[in-house]
Amino acid sequence: MKQSKCPHDHPDCPLPADLERLRREREAMRKLVSVDELTGLFNFRFLKNALEREMERTRRTGLSTGLIMVDLDHFKQVNDVYGHENGNLALQTAAGIWKTNLRKIDIPCRYGGEEFVIILPNTRIRDAIHVAERLRRELAAVTIVMNTDTIRLTASFGVDEYREGESLTVDAFIHRVDLFVLAAKKEGRNRVCYDHTRVARPATEVTAQERESLFIKRKS
Repeated sequence: MKQSKCPHDHPDCPLPADLERLRREREAMRKLVSVDELTGLFNFRFLKNALEREMERTRRTGLSTGLIMVDLDHFKQVNDVYGHENGNLALQTAAGIWKTNLRKIDIPCRYGGEEFVIILPNTRIRDAIHVAERLRRELAAVTIVMNTDTIRLTASFGVDEYREGESLTVDAFIHRVDLFVLAAKKEGRNRVCYDHTRVARPATEVTAQERESLFIKRKS
């Protein structure tokens, strides 16, 4: 069989098969440094870089960046009672819900342990609240069989918005949202908390952005 040659006849040029192999290896390495292996979501390193980019976009364009932080409720109990394999199943189930209920431009990340952070580009807080409430309902509606039991998962959500003119670092923004997660847990879990003074109108009102884009399903 005749071996494929470089079209430019360069003696040291990789053959097409070698180029394809290098491309696959490069893509695999990219995923290793940006994707959480268990959930398939973006990882902590990618989160920090992506959020910095979106906050910079807000500073340049004036378009807000929404942020949702999620902490699965009673996750330690799931691990203790049903084992870490079932705990991993719970994390994968939650991640699957995030993937299928977000826009293509949204950025769901695993923050660590049972915590997730979702970056919502070009999203005001009232729309981010709608998204968080929808994710909360979708998660609570799912049942998971663990050993001989059927359980439901719930989570505590914190929501905030980075606006033009604010002076915040990535870490400070995440910390501010995390405070609302803690508030949700203190108030009884399975709820969404946010700064009510930052919402211009009731979160129950469906906005044009919600109708037009936030219900677009993200491909698995």
